[in-house]
Amino acid sequence: MAKVIGHVVVNTERCKGCDLCVVACPSNVLSLHPREVNIKGYHFVYMKNPDDCNGCSNCGLVCPDGALTIYRKRVE
Repeated sequence: MAKVIGHVVVNTERCKGCDLCVVACPSNVLSLHPREVNIKGYHFVYMKNPDDCNGCSNCGLVCPDGALTIYRKRVE
């Protein structure tokens, strides 16, 4: 069976740091950036553990601002 890996691209300027995607992620991939902020002053989301992402899209489904784009790739 092929393994699926995922990747989340964050539009940092749209992200308002609401933390909904972090809570929705079953693999503990996402986290709010501890130091950096966007132009609006919000701590944005980033992939803290990118190797654990399976591309489930839970984060993108709960994002109220549409700041996340999720990619999936099948690895043989």
